[in-house]
Amino acid sequence: MPSIVITGAGRGIGLVLAEQYRERGWRVYACHRHASVELKRLANEHLSLYPLDVADETQIARFVDGLGGAPLDVLFNNAGVYGPFEDGLGALNAQGLLETLKINTVAPLLLAQALLPNLQAGSRKIIATLTSRMGSIADNASGGHYPYRASKAALNAALKSLSIDLRPRGIKVLILHPGWVKTDMGGPNGQLTIEQCATRLCGLVDAADQGDSGRFIDIDGDTLPW
Repeated sequence: MPSIVITGAGRGIGLVLAEQYRERGWRVYACHRHASVELKRLANEHLSLYPLDVADETQIARFVDGLGGAPLDVLFNNAGVYGPFEDGLGALNAQGLLETLKINTVAPLLLAQALLPNLQAGSRKIIATLTSRMGSIADNASGGHYPYRASKAALNAALKSLSIDLRPRGIKVLILHPGWVKTDMGGPNGQLTIEQCATRLCGLVDAADQGDSGRFIDIDGDTLPW
């Protein structure tokens, strides 16, 4: 039975990913800050709930210890935040910037580092991480959104380095833009439903080969500019 860790599984894309992987017969480790009613309903012998604030290194260590060296096929870094609502010039402050960077950039990298032995023991060896097209420097024509853009651009840089460093170990690092999705963050005008997005993301993970590692990938599989 293949296995997957999904962060931010309490709602949105993470919740639907957990549901879809469970339905496909995977062993799902569903990590959450707050277990929603919907997530609790999914729990069974194949889907386990784990409280995890990805910005807390102590909780990361506790979660990894709890896995007890179990082989892991996929780590799906889904948890993230938009950051402060007031994010333009004149409203920026250090706390808002640093909190956004801690959750969106630092946490996925530290979790990947902590789970490397488990991934090495798995068969598929994939680290998939949700980033955003708003982290593209070349594609930025409108400015603004400083905390979110900076955190995702930094995440992309870190994941690119991770893909190079882990290539000799056979671990693939997928840098995935989920598209404009109808979530709390994406708003009601998104082009994709959460279910459509999750299905396409699963497809990208299924089809991934070493040539996709370190590539900035759109939800349609196209390469995005850095």
